[in-house]
Amino acid sequence: MANTVSVITAVHGPAAKFLADAYKSLLEQDLPAGWDWQWVIQEDGETDEVAPHVPDDPRISFGQGRHGRAGMARTISLARATGEFVKVLDADDMLTPGALARDLAVLTSRPDVAWTTSRVLDLLPDGSTVGFDQDPPEGPIERGEVLQHWKAHNYRAQVHPATLCARRDLVLALGGWMALPASEDTGLLMALDAVSRGWFVADTGLLYRKWPGQSTSQAAHVLETEWESRMAVIEARAEALSALNTWRFDGA
Repeated sequence: MANTVSVITAVHGPAAKFLADAYKSLLEQDLPAGWDWQWVIQEDGETDEVAPHVPDDPRISFGQGRHGRAGMARTISLARATGEFVKVLDADDMLTPGALARDLAVLTSRPDVAWTTSRVLDLLPDGSTVGFDQDPPEGPIERGEVLQHWKAHNYRAQVHPATLCARRDLVLALGGWMALPASEDTGLLMALDAVSRGWFVADTGLLYRKWPGQSTSQAAHVLETEWESRMAVIEARAEALSALNTWRFDGA
């Protein structure tokens, strides 16, 4: 039986049309011998809009549930995730060839590393791509590094939570994705960073689609009062975890 990496995708109706592209990017993954992926798709809601777009593949597990936004959808999908590692893939994004293999190469060879992130290219509506000019170098990210950078740069991290791949047991121990209306992926990244060492993969691992219907493009996403509250609770949780040395992941 193959070792498994569980790819976690939350989706709602407007983004369902992009699942075909996400699936194509999974089919293009060349995994190490003895490994395979599982795609856990969770609809944020109970409509008839998403299921018709879910590919017919025995490696795919599709579920539905009450509307609660992406954080709740991702966290409840962990009940069906069987892999040792969980990989984030938003419904409207695409993995680059080799992305999963690069994540696994780090996590299976370095027991002292609990999570990885990788370089991202924004995929614009015209098909062009734009990169981030402040990526860290390839290599380890020490415990607390992301949090300190995030706090010092107006709550913008040097690594992207949409590329996260992490040890499933630690994600579960931290409670999964935060119960927030947005930035729930940043909340999990900061929690992981607070208790464990990570790794940055310098090769591009994700095409991050920019389109009018994505949640981060909505006016509510940057509404000042809510944004300040989200950042405050993410920071407070990470600081509290940082103080609990007994939670530190050391690969033992």
